Amino acid sequence: MQSSFVCINGKILNAEQAAIAIDNRTFRYGIGLFETILAVNNEVQQLPAHWSRLQQGLQILSFKTPSFFNEKSLLEAIQSLLSKNKHHQHARVRIQFFANAGGILETQHTTCNYLMETYAIDSSICELNENGLVIGIHSLYKKEIDPLSPYKINGRICYAMAAQEAKEKKWNDALILNSHENIIESSISNVFWVKNKEIFTPPLSEGCIAGIMRAHWIAVLNNKGIPVIEMPLNKELLLQADEVFLTNSIRKIRWVYAIENKQYENEFILKNLLHGI
Repeated sequence: MQSSFVCINGKILNAEQAAIAIDNRTFRYGIGLFETILAVNNEVQQLPAHWSRLQQGLQILSFKTPSFFNEKSLLEAIQSLLSKNKHHQHARVRIQFFANAGGILETQHTTCNYLMETYAIDSSICELNENGLVIGIHSLYKKEIDPLSPYKINGRICYAMAAQEAKEKKWNDALILNSHENIIESSISNVFWVKNKEIFTPPLSEGCIAGIMRAHWIAVLNNKGIPVIEMPLNKELLLQADEVFLTNSIRKIRWVYAIENKQYENEFILKNLLHGI
């Protein structure tokens, strides 16, 4: 269920009242940044990690936040909006940071704004999926590797087009390539693969999002004495893998059953990752 109310710069409004100027620089030029965060029973999950990534992304965009904006005020705003929307159990929180009005060379107004929405979600979305995903590879629009790659930046058309292809072809998701033709992530998740009981994931240098749950699972596995090897992933390696799974902040972990004609198991996932969900 979508928000009936939203929060703009700390002020809760009816969602129908939300609006931006027609010459807004985020609308015109895609200059913006967003975060998606899971809340469970009004408890905001992994907030320090989200806050850290958010601060890094805002700095790269040269966005200055309002003077009142800090981790504590963000938490209070999230919890107030969850309460106002009556999203008390499982909810997805989306926070969009956007620029002020102006032309492309007008950079004097660097203080950004933020829009927060909450969405009620079913608790089962946070559990390991009983049926494995069927996914494909999106090859038309590729993601460039640049200093913005680790962050959730507006204007990355590859994500939207990959998701659109997945919908058209009745896949559950679609994998994305970087400019070197390597697989780096899916339209909404980081990707891991297992081969001969070793676990791998693409490094951030390949252009994937610096996922909060990506870092979580790397830490969980390292604590279990299972090192995660970071290396580039091409299609040949992917189709030779024994298991594949995707991670993001909302769904946590999802195992992949099939890519093209290749079918995967989930033995490693069930044995080593279930307790960390």
